[in-house]
Amino acid sequence: MKSPIPSPTGADRRRGAFRAGDSVQLTDVKGRHHTFVLERGQAYHTHRGILGHDSIIGSPEGSVVVTATGVEHLALRPMLQDYVLSMPRGAAIVYPKDAGQIVAMGDIFPGARVVEAGVGSGALTLSLLRAVGDGGSLLSIERREDFAVIARANVEGFFGGPHPAWNLRIGDFAEAVTEACEPGSVDRIVLDMLAPWENLEEAATVLAPGGVLIAYVATATQLSRVAEDLRTCGHFTEPFAWESIMRTWHLEGLAVRPDHRMIGHTGFLIMSRRLAPGVEAPPRRRRPAKGAYPLDGSWSAEDIGERMVSEKKVRRLSRRAAGVTEDKGP
Repeated sequence: MKSPIPSPTGADRRRGAFRAGDSVQLTDVKGRHHTFVLERGQAYHTHRGILGHDSIIGSPEGSVVVTATGVEHLALRPMLQDYVLSMPRGAAIVYPKDAGQIVAMGDIFPGARVVEAGVGSGALTLSLLRAVGDGGSLLSIERREDFAVIARANVEGFFGGPHPAWNLRIGDFAEAVTEACEPGSVDRIVLDMLAPWENLEEAATVLAPGGVLIAYVATATQLSRVAEDLRTCGHFTEPFAWESIMRTWHLEGLAVRPDHRMIGHTGFLIMSRRLAPGVEAPPRRRRPAKGAYPLDGSWSAEDIGERMVSEKKVRRLSRRAAGVTEDKGP
């Protein structure tokens, strides 16, 4: 008789009737979302009445619950995209549309050995852990300890505790990745940082031949610098770059048209693959235009127009996240 297959981390929180400790997302008649954690004996207060948590606990997903004043809400568990867009942020997040592109275009598979640099608030981390599964490994490297505290609280809040495939390190990518990974042992690397071109040599060292490198950058000048340095370093194939733009549609009878709002440019993605050691890529057939190479010099967040996060907000979120982690215990 076959032994039962263990349930992946976090899967039990995604199915069955609502339980105390589960997150629930209520949708009102105007389509507004209200998300909170269910606790016995507690109540959720809205401007249109009070809703007891006990009236939701034990109900299946997709149930309609009614406030004390008779207002109906649809109760569902929040999906990953809902959680990401509503969770506390210390740094700007990788939006779900871009995280999905990274997982799909980067061919991140169950059991893969993945490294990400620039954890931020943990948005991309959630998608990567979902993709590699319990049998894979994800090494996340973050330079700022306060961001790492927020990211850990967000990740453990979503999965209901530590994920067995996750290793979070504080430090510089170039040092941390070569200390933690053997040469040629990593399947995929995702760089979400200000100057990813500074770490191409270290990425090439730990990437296995055929491994994928993806960089997420905000501006066209960054994109150009990464592309040119990938070409000149000699370890990677010809890079491929793109961006994704998401536009929703209004659907009501015959009134079917694009919505007036859309999620436009959030960042560029650029991908390349590791060549076998000692192999040179075939030369490019097109000649780059004169003046295509950027000037040498250091880059700062101000240079690319990145919106800075206030230190006061980061400290507040770090204290809150540290309190959540302490409450969970070891």
